[in-house]
Amino acid sequence: MSIQIGIIGGSGLYDMAELADREEVHVSTPFGDPSGPYVTATLRGRRVAFLARHGAGHRIPPSELNFRANIFGLKLLGVERIFSVSAVGSLKEEYPPLDVVIPDQFLDRTRGRVSSFFHQQGIAVHVSFAHPVCPELSRIVFESAQTAGASVHLGGTYVCMEGPQFSTLAESQLYRSWGMDVVGMTNLQEAKLAREAEICYTTIAHVTDYDCWHPEADHVNVDMIVANLQRNVQVAQQIIAEAVERVPSERGCSCGSALATAILTSPDAISEQTRRDLAPLISKYVR
Repeated sequence: MSIQIGIIGGSGLYDMAELADREEVHVSTPFGDPSGPYVTATLRGRRVAFLARHGAGHRIPPSELNFRANIFGLKLLGVERIFSVSAVGSLKEEYPPLDVVIPDQFLDRTRGRVSSFFHQQGIAVHVSFAHPVCPELSRIVFESAQTAGASVHLGGTYVCMEGPQFSTLAESQLYRSWGMDVVGMTNLQEAKLAREAEICYTTIAHVTDYDCWHPEADHVNVDMIVANLQRNVQVAQQIIAEAVERVPSERGCSCGSALATAILTSPDAISEQTRRDLAPLISKYVR
């Protein structure tokens, strides 16, 4: 049975209780090592690959994550859909801690992160990113969260900040003035790379705090976040298990052809090394 579904576990979600027939798989990529081994397993009758984003023991901070290796490794395993779980701060009163948000937009506030497989590879590729998450996958997650009894919101903008420090009050108030919904440190780069890899991607954002703008929650600390993460973990696992069961065998979106009109470089100008390294991404377009 092929592995078509990837699960990226964020802060607090380092494993999945329902995974059966587990096997650790170490994957080598042209971009270095992923955060750790992938756990390939069966979940609700489907083969999946699970990766703890921050590694065993949560040892890798957001700015040091090898996003390219993490997503490329899933591509090598045959993954076509990614459910990504993330802890976020809420920028709206109506999204209290323990709520779930399925964002459909991102705003980039990171600095210097490499978020393309084609960086310094001698090939120019420009994918469409107006709609950065897969609508089909997001709808499945939303319905699965409702089934799991979560207070869930479909749509909204995720501000991806650099970190590792939490927001200043000025930043938090600025994001609110822009109409942003949640703030986190990881998911934008994953979404960009998943699009380049022609993999469907959606974020399951679990609210742990009110960032620092809220008059009754004027600071964020790790203890607060961890306490809410522990309460969120069981719900996150229920949502993912339900979503995996609902995923159709065939994709009904355009994510699987994102590179079809995105490669600008003439095929004869692409080096053999680049062709070999990026074959899982470009071989069906560059001959």
